[in-house]
Amino acid sequence: MSGARILLVDDDPAIRRVVGRALEGQGYTVEALERGADVREAVERHRPDVVLLDLVLPDINGIEVCREIRPLTSATVILLSAVGDETKKVEALDEGADDYVTKPFGMDELLARVRAGLRRQGTDPRAAELICGAIHLDLATREVSVAGVPVHLTPKEHDLLRLLLELQGRVLTQRYILARVWGTEYVDDSHILRTFVHQLRRKLGGADPNAAACLVTDPGIGYRLVVAES
Repeated sequence: MSGARILLVDDDPAIRRVVGRALEGQGYTVEALERGADVREAVERHRPDVVLLDLVLPDINGIEVCREIRPLTSATVILLSAVGDETKKVEALDEGADDYVTKPFGMDELLARVRAGLRRQGTDPRAAELICGAIHLDLATREVSVAGVPVHLTPKEHDLLRLLLELQGRVLTQRYILARVWGTEYVDDSHILRTFVHQLRRKLGGADPNAAACLVTDPGIGYRLVVAES
């Protein structure tokens, strides 16, 4: 998606300079900020497709920024976070961030996450079918197939897969998934989620081993569904 608009928010001038140049080199239009307080106005004016947001800013916590801008934009929000920020990463993801990259990060990884975020915006949950690689879910019939092979899922397994497909590529925290699929009274029951993820992987992998690899675990945070590398 050449020409996409990227909003880069980081108080480190070196990161703004290096990352900004790399993004511009890919044909993106970049606006760089160092203060969280300026993000809301920039989102409304710049209308970014992706927001790269430092989790720890000197004036406003990145979590507060996520909470403030999420109702204003459908842009993909990718956190730039230091090692050891797991608790804050989970909180920010629960507040509407879509993904994270841990500092220090490789530029190739960051650019790949940006591309994935842009692709994700083309996913319409109202479509007749949800697709991720070989995984197909027909919304009308509720039928699931992998590489053309029908896969039988229980109602909860189906609901879990549908949520992951609708928000594929996005990191979904355990509490978010549990609340959406099982209800808010289950948000602390991580064991039931691990059990269902295991069952879902087994069934998908029974039809195509690559399909099981699409369901990725982000340790200590949650899960995401991505197209597996061939």
